[in-house]
Amino acid sequence: MSDRILLMGNPNVGKSIFFTELTGIHAMSSNYTGTTVNFMEGRITIGGKEYTLIDVPGTYSMTPTSEAEAVAQKFMQEGAAAVICVLDASNLERNLKLAMELTRYNIPMIFTLNMMDVAARHGVRIDIRQLEEQLKAPVVKSVAVKGKGLKELINRLEILLKSATCGRKCEGCPWAAAKEICGRVSTQKSTSPGFLDKLGDAMLNPFPGLPIAILVLALLVAVVVFGGRGLRVPLIMLTDNLIIPAIRNAFEFVFALFASEPISYSFLYYDNGFQTGTRLFYGNMWQTVGNYAAVGGIADILINILIGEYGIFVISFQWIIALILPYVFAFYVGITFLEDSGYLPRISVLFDNIMRKLGVQGGSLIHVFLALGCAVPAILGSRTATTKKERLMIVTIVCFTIPCISQIGALIALMSVFSWWMTPAMVLFTMLMFATVALIASKLIKGSVDPLILEVPNLLLPNPKTYLRKLAIRMKHFLKDAEFPMLIAVFIAAVLAGTGIISAIAQNAAVQSIVSGWLGMPEEAVVALILGIVRREMSVAPLLILNLTYLQAFVAGVVSLLYLPCLSVFGIVAKEFKIKTAVLIFVGTIVAAIFIGGMVNQIARLFM
Repeated sequence: MSDRILLMGNPNVGKSIFFTELTGIHAMSSNYTGTTVNFMEGRITIGGKEYTLIDVPGTYSMTPTSEAEAVAQKFMQEGAAAVICVLDASNLERNLKLAMELTRYNIPMIFTLNMMDVAARHGVRIDIRQLEEQLKAPVVKSVAVKGKGLKELINRLEILLKSATCGRKCEGCPWAAAKEICGRVSTQKSTSPGFLDKLGDAMLNPFPGLPIAILVLALLVAVVVFGGRGLRVPLIMLTDNLIIPAIRNAFEFVFALFASEPISYSFLYYDNGFQTGTRLFYGNMWQTVGNYAAVGGIADILINILIGEYGIFVISFQWIIALILPYVFAFYVGITFLEDSGYLPRISVLFDNIMRKLGVQGGSLIHVFLALGCAVPAILGSRTATTKKERLMIVTIVCFTIPCISQIGALIALMSVFSWWMTPAMVLFTMLMFATVALIASKLIKGSVDPLILEVPNLLLPNPKTYLRKLAIRMKHFLKDAEFPMLIAVFIAAVLAGTGIISAIAQNAAVQSIVSGWLGMPEEAVVALILGIVRREMSVAPLLILNLTYLQAFVAGVVSLLYLPCLSVFGIVAKEFKIKTAVLIFVGTIVAAIFIGGMVNQIARLFM
């Protein structure tokens, strides 16, 4: 592969940052292992020639123990023009062990000694020239997050590509060779740990680790709830007072030009609560004539689909922009900080004993936090799991009990309408279901779960440039990946409501027995169950305009929480496992949501 350059190294050494800086393609990087579970590739020009730079999943050894590591081994076996091996200067011996294994593939290699600032903080000094002599290959020191060392890396890589010379080849034990080299090139003087080092170590102990964990999670919830609510206010004013009225006026003007008979459409407005009105066109004038009026005629149906109560140009702004987007942004502000600081692995270690009793290891909590953003990267991230049972456990827990941030935003908006205690009650219910599903899955899924072996990174203050870039990437991905499915759900809602199909479905005897009888919800809630198939948050959004009771709102939250994953999750589960697994999860979540939601409703009614 003469036009291919591989980025290799241990997990969490900064490979994705090098990839972003060298190619201009934004790769996601975090301060914990397992961020890159698939390879990324981009184009890079060196010495007038164009190469394909591949960000290979991080691996500790060329003897793979997970799917991600198997990908790394395959790339090395296929060959390349050169390898950029990224070493963590603060953990040199362990990183050199992998480097020794890579030398056996006879590929020209350049080493970049990253995180030199962290090594200096820990009192580690490395003789770069001596390291080059030991490896018989070029070595460049760098601090990737600050852009240091990148130009020298490119220059020396160009020289290496022209000479195509391989360095030292390890014939014996890679651990022994790594220890020997590390002893010759590095020295460490005793230094007193800094504040962040002391805090990072303290977070691993039950005290003060547990109080800190509770405080951190409480702050994350506060950022999402209050930050999202604060962002909603100006967005609601923008959509309801400016954008939607302007669009309605434009459509009314167009319809008025071609109307030959009275045209009416139902709409929603806010006046001390949600109210339904009807706009009726007489001659050349639109006027509000009262409450809900029956829809009839092609023109009536069309204008209801476009700007009616469930109109495409109404709920697309109200649901996607004013309801969901604020909470998504607030969540990513908080979770990105926790990721880049290196806190998530610490909370995984801290709660490993509790998670073990539920049948999974503490490292699964990292995937749970990822799933709070979106289930798809969490499922892909489970490739780092060392056993099939652990992967299936992660996927089952995520699909059954972990709401994505869009859904969380919708649930918070729904619960906060009624009382402050509704949101904490839903959080406690979610934790109960998490434990229940984990225990049941651990009994049903055959196999074993390996002990937790997790690298705990240095506790760092996130680099502002990297943090803001990652936040921008996440919002861009959300808008790109989630917007189209949500627009599909909006279109379906508009068509079903505008044509009267929703009313017909809601009046079906079987549907009424489930929605109104078992769940105790209004007939109109059936639209939430239909749209939830497309996007999970759409199982909540339609409920915001209904006049629900406290119990109905909580039951709706329970059903939405347990309701089936969206179609994108179904697709990725079918791809990663089998279609049978995806169908079982699809059906299981629907049955669980309706059954448990109904049980909550029926039991609550006994005491009311």
